Amino acid sequence: MGPCSDMALDLALTSIIIGPNQQLKNHHMPNGINYSERIPNNVDLASDRRLQRALENWQPRFANWWAEMGPVGFQDKEIYLRTAVDVGRQGWAHFSHVKLPDYRWGIFLSQPQTDRRITFGELKGQPAWQEVPGEFRTELRRLIVVQGDTEPASVEQQRHLGHTAPSLYDLRNLFQINVEEGRHLWAMVYLLHAHFGRDGRDEADALLERHSGDPDHPRILGAFNEKTSDWLSFLFFTYFTDRDGKYQLGALKESAFDPLSRTCDFMLKEEAHHMFVGASGISRVIQRTCDVMNQYNTDDVRPYGVVDLPTLQKYINFHFSVSLDLFGSETSTNAANYYSAGLKGRFSEDSYDDDHILVGHQETISEIVDGVWELVERPAITVVNQQLRRSYIDDCAKGMRRWNRVLDDNGIDTQLALPHEGFHRQVGLHKEHHVTPNGEIVTDVTWNELLPDFLPTEADRGFVVSLMQPVYEPGHMASWIAPPTSGINTQPVEYEYVRL
Repeated sequence: MGPCSDMALDLALTSIIIGPNQQLKNHHMPNGINYSERIPNNVDLASDRRLQRALENWQPRFANWWAEMGPVGFQDKEIYLRTAVDVGRQGWAHFSHVKLPDYRWGIFLSQPQTDRRITFGELKGQPAWQEVPGEFRTELRRLIVVQGDTEPASVEQQRHLGHTAPSLYDLRNLFQINVEEGRHLWAMVYLLHAHFGRDGRDEADALLERHSGDPDHPRILGAFNEKTSDWLSFLFFTYFTDRDGKYQLGALKESAFDPLSRTCDFMLKEEAHHMFVGASGISRVIQRTCDVMNQYNTDDVRPYGVVDLPTLQKYINFHFSVSLDLFGSETSTNAANYYSAGLKGRFSEDSYDDDHILVGHQETISEIVDGVWELVERPAITVVNQQLRRSYIDDCAKGMRRWNRVLDDNGIDTQLALPHEGFHRQVGLHKEHHVTPNGEIVTDVTWNELLPDFLPTEADRGFVVSLMQPVYEPGHMASWIAPPTSGINTQPVEYEYVRL
């Protein structure tokens, strides 16, 4: 997803930016977002005074959470941020320097589809819902809460990373992701407030009361309680874990509940940048490693302040496997019920060549039976999680091929690889088994002996953390990462993306 570069749009927006805080004001167009209100929105919030007051009451709680749990140390700096101004395909975002607390978070849904119909499940063909059916109220609320919980969690995980940013370019990308995760939280909170009454308001409050890694009130999903202590972890998180977000949002975009579908549709537009940060960032890490390997004719590049390829592979193994767990168990009654009811589909549902009802259909999946891999047939309706996971794995593999081309182009004969999907799993059919990255099933003893070769050790993580020295001079990069090939929104790489 590329940034808007239409000069006409930029000129049209010059009247929006006023005052030292660079806030967007008085912007409203047919497909656009109204910035004249206290809460920017394109859902005509002013027409529902009760809902507006409830959200305005939640707004200062969000501001307090951002101040206490958001990025540390840069709240008073001006950041070159992208702000959504329209939900259309073209000219949808504007770029300007803005302080983080002044960023205009809001509520944005994509445009409604005329006579939208349910495309899967037992209610296939019926009109999509504009309100929550009573029989699905609990299930829909749970889906929205789990998705909403991931958004502030990642901000909390990344809140200290600004102190070790490898460049101003990267620092800006971190903050862009952070503010958009905050906006995605707003997206889910709006749905809870607008459609779930007091229960929804209580759940919206609870989204700010749980915190990543908190022993008493942790985030709902395990991956969002892991520490993100270094930028290498951050880049892999944005590639692998934000990509899980892409597929979860894509599955919810298919929902029969139309406000949820339209919310997720617009969130996917913003999510694309998060995955770009990870994909391009790791490419830059690999490029820098290749440069040093070739310059000094050695595989042992740690003494030169860059990340060696075996360590990169261990980080891939860890972040990929943790992200696979986010899809849930390979066989799932809950997922089957969600699908049958039309609550959550598959990514690009219309791309599947079946009846989109799945009753009576069988699907083959790989399981461990008596210590060996076997192909087992399961009712297709029970393995929609696994179908979603397969789409995700195929997408992750595309990035691996791009990273390996960097190695090939630099004459390095080593290749990076995704581990087997049964490796290091804590959720699902494989969690009771020890599976190596190449798919071999091993004993407890062998697993424990080989584990330091598969996953980052404390020494590995300590080395990576030792490289995390901040670089704040425009255009300069830390020792372990190559510069990007281009800047943001046609700006040069050496642009002052963060005004320090």
